[in-house]
Amino acid sequence: MTYYSQKLSGLHLKRVYELAPPRIKQYLEAEVNHVQTKIHTGDWVLELGCGYGRVLPKFAVKAEWMLGIDTSLPSLEVGLEELQTLQNCSLAQMSGLKLSFPDQTFNCVVCIQNGISAFHVDKRALIAESLRVTRTGGVALFSSYSDKFWKDRLSWFELQSKLGLVGEIDYNKTMDGIISCKDGFTATTVSSDDFRILTAGFNASVEILEIDESSVFCEIIPTKS
Repeated sequence: MTYYSQKLSGLHLKRVYELAPPRIKQYLEAEVNHVQTKIHTGDWVLELGCGYGRVLPKFAVKAEWMLGIDTSLPSLEVGLEELQTLQNCSLAQMSGLKLSFPDQTFNCVVCIQNGISAFHVDKRALIAESLRVTRTGGVALFSSYSDKFWKDRLSWFELQSKLGLVGEIDYNKTMDGIISCKDGFTATTVSSDDFRILTAGFNASVEILEIDESSVFCEIIPTKS
């Protein structure tokens, strides 16, 4: 997470979303709308990789308590400023691999907009830790990009690169869902088949679906052992 903790953080990260073209904004809204259908009144909700808290207010409408965590202090500082009027919303600096909560704390754990790849951590370990803090019958939500969204996604990164928010794109290495920049930044994806492999063996029911021809969602509901 060094890249997101240092270079692509705080106001720079906010700028990434402000410059998003219409199709990207549609994708972002579709993800948020889908997650909102999984949150119920009174739920405790955790978002992994919340950045500056861009989507927390929308989730906090239903949630009794909404917590966003991120490893980037600059992003969290921007979020604290913008979310200060939300009484049921908190932010904390924390790794998704080492959550400081007891088992079964949250009704819903959310890791969207390809966070499962962007964190550059052990994906199965991330899922396991998320399920540890998800209540039986609750849900852990992970999303990545659909391969149908490749051209729009690449165009968005090209725009970010042009403005210096990410490095120059290395087109020799950018292909098959992988975007690579010459400064070392790499953005990968998780396919439906990848999600099936990553979730195999957990005491949970798993559903994988495509949203808006832009996102692949993996929805995991923990069951009793």
